Amino acid sequence: MARQASIAQHVEELLGTAVVATNPVAGGDVCVATRARLGDGRSVFVKARPGAPDDFFPTEAAHLEWLASAGEGAAAIPVVLGVGQECLVLEWLEAGRPTPEAAEQLGQALAITHRSGAASFGGPADGYIGALPQPNEPADRWPEFYARNRVEPYLRTAFNRGRLRADDANAICAVLDHIDDHAGPPEPPARIHGDLWSGNIVWALDGEPRLVDPAAHGGHRETDLAMLALFGTPHLDRLVAAYDEVFPLADGWRDRVALHQLHPLLTHAAAFGGGYGARAGQAARSLTAALATRDAATEA
Repeated sequence: MARQASIAQHVEELLGTAVVATNPVAGGDVCVATRARLGDGRSVFVKARPGAPDDFFPTEAAHLEWLASAGEGAAAIPVVLGVGQECLVLEWLEAGRPTPEAAEQLGQALAITHRSGAASFGGPADGYIGALPQPNEPADRWPEFYARNRVEPYLRTAFNRGRLRADDANAICAVLDHIDDHAGPPEPPARIHGDLWSGNIVWALDGEPRLVDPAAHGGHRETDLAMLALFGTPHLDRLVAAYDEVFPLADGWRDRVALHQLHPLLTHAAAFGGGYGARAGQAARSLTAALATRDAATEA
């Protein structure tokens, strides 16, 4: 009750409107999610995290607005209504069901978002992935950016926390030693969501999917698609086919899925432990084995 009262007070201060009721709703592990009903009849969605770092919610708001600025036809983003140190207020979206048609629409829209591009790989400021800090130091080349900012920091954290075995860490380091050989053809920086698992898609009742909880940056577009595949996304084949029609993927992209999944697997290992470290090691070994097979075929 005290927490809900505090959330209501924050919302009133940010929006200048009375809150008449609050109800907890399903959310993630990092923040408290609440539906707040306002005195003017509207409902809003509130993410709160007491004691959050000063830049935690402002960073998320900036990432949402950057994705929203991708242009006509790009992936839809909920409207940011207010942001403070301890909470973020978004428009309320009534949830619907993930249909094949909505998945196709999202695939087309995501392609447009990616194609809108970014100034460089990385971003103007560091961000967060869940509760973990995430470096965004800009780089001209994606392999360099990915190794330095997306794999190495979480490999170290997971290992130091005892959540990644030495043999798995060594397997991942072997991939990084040859990352140029794994990365595929060079691509320009894409405007990516950066944490696009299925739980960060709101299949809204109006039929237009919205993307939430980004860790947005200039990245490789295959990263978002690999994340969608990692934990399962409804109608993913339809989504990818629609994407490919708008912004065709480079040859061999499916062979690189495991490379792009190293980052989310390591962040999960660092944050939660469990079997994520072993899965990251397995992904790395599959990449090394595939590279050896390609090299042997080339020599033959």
